[in-house]
Amino acid sequence: MNTVLVGQVVNSGILLALGATLYAAPGPLLTPHSVPFGIRVPPDKADAPEVAEQRRRYRALFLPATLTVTVAALVLGAVLDSVAVGGVAAVVLCVIAAALWLRAHRALARAKERGDWYAHVRQGAVMDTSLRTDPVRLPWAWTIPSLVVVVVTAVAGAIVYPGLPGMMALPARSSNGTVYREITTTFWTAFSLVFAQILLTVVVIGTVAAVLRARADLDVSRPRSSAARHRRYLALTARSLLGIAALLNLMLLGLSGMMWSGSRSGAALSLVIGVPLLAAVAVSVPLVRMGPGGSRATLGGADGAGGAGGAGGAGGSGGLDEGTGLVPRDDDRHWYGAGTIYVNADDPAILVPRRVGLGWTVNLGFARGLIERRSKRRAGPA
Repeated sequence: MNTVLVGQVVNSGILLALGATLYAAPGPLLTPHSVPFGIRVPPDKADAPEVAEQRRRYRALFLPATLTVTVAALVLGAVLDSVAVGGVAAVVLCVIAAALWLRAHRALARAKERGDWYAHVRQGAVMDTSLRTDPVRLPWAWTIPSLVVVVVTAVAGAIVYPGLPGMMALPARSSNGTVYREITTTFWTAFSLVFAQILLTVVVIGTVAAVLRARADLDVSRPRSSAARHRRYLALTARSLLGIAALLNLMLLGLSGMMWSGSRSGAALSLVIGVPLLAAVAVSVPLVRMGPGGSRATLGGADGAGGAGGAGGAGGSGGLDEGTGLVPRDDDRHWYGAGTIYVNADDPAILVPRRVGLGWTVNLGFARGLIERRSKRRAGPA
């Protein structure tokens, strides 16, 4: 019963943290300032009364929903003697947030159309050509901690493997908390978490390499300072992701040690999992503080980034200076699912900045666009 009670308290904390994140989602901390609720608006409309009203309504409805779901999950979990209720409650919170977000998204889309918000502005696009000619480099030195932890785990496993018993205990979650599942000792099971470390490291390095080549969503009104901020954001993102990978590998090292030693200590398991996860969260804080795309990054010296140039749009031209008088192009037609899904066959980028939350998302129209472009090249000029 004590284990389940502790699980309920932990679940309540997780639900409140999830609720706080979803509550903050419409704000500038997690959403680009000019894309409230996934709707592209001119910068002077980002704080329009219609936008402020939708933020207020979203939060006024979501806050009591979060408290109600958290209390209900705590009570039901105690009555049913199960921590699985917390998982269901988390899904319910996400569904409520999605419904409120969609409601606000549609309301802003109607307000934007009625007010014709783009009627009296000059639209344009900008790109930093130096991101291709002189890209932000992958910080290979930051991969060393992950590789060292993988090597240490593999060497430790090789030392203890001959003396391992025929069965090992692997911690797993169940409806009644943490249980230990007995598995047969083989080379593959004994080194399973080492393989997980290797896979994690390779995936993170590949992800960082892809992110450094992703399309930049620069501020067309101030292209040079925006490009400089984007570069700082990419560098910090790369280091943060590689640092988080090292911490997760450290967690897997601890789990491997518990599995090989047969330890079933709840305190040890909490330390092995909790400490690296908390450290990973701490590593992510500077990235969140920089804002989406590094929009809140501070620049030292001149606000300049060589290679920024305009491309397309009304009034767009190469070598744009600060204060261009342009606004980002209205590209809502390429975004679906309340601003969460991007489909544009004419955009050669595979990864594009998210409209909802931090990071990047996949251009689902990339494959179709690639096929069409190749077909045109093979067909030759008409």
